[in-house]
Amino acid sequence: MKDVLFLCIHNAGRSQMAAGFMRHLGAGVVNVYSAGSEPSNSINPSAVEAMLEVGIDIASAQPQIWTMEMLHAVDVVVTMGCGDACPFIPGKKYVDWPLSDPAGKGVEAVRPIRDEIEQLVKGLLVELAELKRPS
Repeated sequence: MKDVLFLCIHNAGRSQMAAGFMRHLGAGVVNVYSAGSEPSNSINPSAVEAMLEVGIDIASAQPQIWTMEMLHAVDVVVTMGCGDACPFIPGKKYVDWPLSDPAGKGVEAVRPIRDEIEQLVKGLLVELAELKRPS
């Protein structure tokens, strides 16, 4: 099993959608963590609605702050627009996804972000599968 942490600032939209896709598409293959540097009080309702449209329910997700334990536990850290607010541990694999922030946007504006996240998660799953193969 590989471990992936999705990080953004508020942990209410992008990182929660990515975690939802990874849990759904990578079930049994990947352990998923999601956190933020300044977590919101609640998940973005437009993100919840957009994900329900593709059959993934993230409504019960709770924004949370990242911890050093999370960072040390994972193989890959995926950052999404948090810049210097996201922690960096030398030697850890980092991937940055420059995605639009869905905060304050309606579901129509969130759908393309959701779809981009889905494609990025699928690509990351392929990459993780290749890391598992013996040389």
